[in-house]
Amino acid sequence: MTPEEMGTRVLYRDGLMLVIDKPAGLAVHRGPKGGASLEDFFGALRYGLPRAPALAHRLDRDTSGCLVLGRHRKALALLGQLFKSGRVGKCYWAVVEGWPDQDAGRIDLPLGRLDATRGWWMRADETGQPAVTTWKVLGRGHGITWLALEPLTGRTHQLRVHCAATGWPIVGDAIYGSAPRHGGPGLQLHSREIVVPLQKNRDPIRVTAPVPPHMREWLKACGWTSADEAAVASASAADQ
Repeated sequence: MTPEEMGTRVLYRDGLMLVIDKPAGLAVHRGPKGGASLEDFFGALRYGLPRAPALAHRLDRDTSGCLVLGRHRKALALLGQLFKSGRVGKCYWAVVEGWPDQDAGRIDLPLGRLDATRGWWMRADETGQPAVTTWKVLGRGHGITWLALEPLTGRTHQLRVHCAATGWPIVGDAIYGSAPRHGGPGLQLHSREIVVPLQKNRDPIRVTAPVPPHMREWLKACGWTSADEAAVASASAADQ
């Protein structure tokens, strides 16, 4: 990625926050082993402010889509409160292995760390932290299902563990699913929409991220069409 390419990924901008379309395969911040990260390119997103924006929350390395940045310290503090209190609405799209028996449901399954040697890998754990996800079937294909997932809590790897524990792991998940560690289809998990109640007396800000290239064929197999995407893009442009 170049700084110019980062600029093209801005989905929304105001005086307090930015929402960018995070690409899959790039960590949001530099880990203990170093390497490139999304934060390396935030300097290109100052838009006249003295400091670069900073992360208001996180997405996994292999998850694409809506990522919120705060443009200054007060904005970050406000956004942090909104995320911590669960007031930010989040909808993810996923393609999972298998067919859920129902068309919608709720997963209430506490999560805990797998073990100290596995970093942030998680597991279902009755003594762990509460974790709740609602889900809805958007389409079905041959042995796969397209889901809308809404995490009501914000645990690490929550959606990936919840889907795997329920019997339909996310396609391309090399940790909790059946995908190979290398050469797989890529994690089919996308932060599709985020809804931020930024101003008390105004409607929440609703931002939608386009379907990434690595998910298009999988979603098409479940009934998604590019015409649907064009309609969403047109509506989003009209709103802004």
